[in-house]
Amino acid sequence: MIDTRVKTLRGNVLGELFEGPDGAETGVVVLSGSSGRLDTERAKLFANAGTKALALQWFGGVGQAAGICEIPLETFFSATDYLLSLGCRRVVFVGTSKGAEAALLVAGLDSRVSTVVAINGPSVVWGNIGAGKDGVAWPERSSWSLAGRPLDFVPFVPGWQPVQRDGLVSYCELFTHCLGNACRSEAQIPIETAEADILLIAGGDDAVWPSARFAEALVKRRKDYHRPVSLFYDKGAGHRILFPGEKTPRSTLHAHGGSDEADARLGLAAWPDVLKLLQTPDPEKFSTALTSCNGPPK
Repeated sequence: MIDTRVKTLRGNVLGELFEGPDGAETGVVVLSGSSGRLDTERAKLFANAGTKALALQWFGGVGQAAGICEIPLETFFSATDYLLSLGCRRVVFVGTSKGAEAALLVAGLDSRVSTVVAINGPSVVWGNIGAGKDGVAWPERSSWSLAGRPLDFVPFVPGWQPVQRDGLVSYCELFTHCLGNACRSEAQIPIETAEADILLIAGGDDAVWPSARFAEALVKRRKDYHRPVSLFYDKGAGHRILFPGEKTPRSTLHAHGGSDEADARLGLAAWPDVLKLLQTPDPEKFSTALTSCNGPPK
């Protein structure tokens, strides 16, 4: 294992930077989901793979919105600026859930992003989760903004009643219902414009939202525009995907679906290709085949 150094960042870029070997030319921005936690363990994992890895605080920090509400995409541009200033020649975004939503949006807007690893990410922009900088959480607004203007989003359908799974709330039926009733083209994440290499990881038993359906839509649009894309899918995996050595706890509030075995199996299957994306500057060497455990996404 590589010895890593850690630095706490304050100011324009918030989070913790984990540095692997001197001279590392790949920088990784690690984005957690709606929990708001700093994904330091995953950042350490990537630093140990020979990168500079930034566990980015993108909401809930000093001067930031309390929730995921009209988060400026410039927050992520600044993270790229920072890694480039450290001498990184490649910038990779690794996002989970809402973090994957951000990463996919950024890839379509910032050509400096070389690669995106999107773990259980959506194909459309969704509304806010929690309050914005004004402290207001309702009425519903976009999760994101660009140049001060909120992005179009798919709104939630009022009156939805929670579904219980394993004694916890599952939102999958809500998101599926909203997609079927109000999927505006303006709210689609423009993945076809991204020059970055895209690697998708999707669990078919995700209880938070329909990740397999999202992945299917993202793959189709990349292929429609003749853009390379990789998908790793496991029908038994849930919302929490585990890369080798990770022990990320499950939420005690919301159902994740999947199982420890399936979540780790999917992470293990994808990991070799993730490492290639970190180490190989030639996009033609990346895997563009769709890899599936236990059948394709439905």
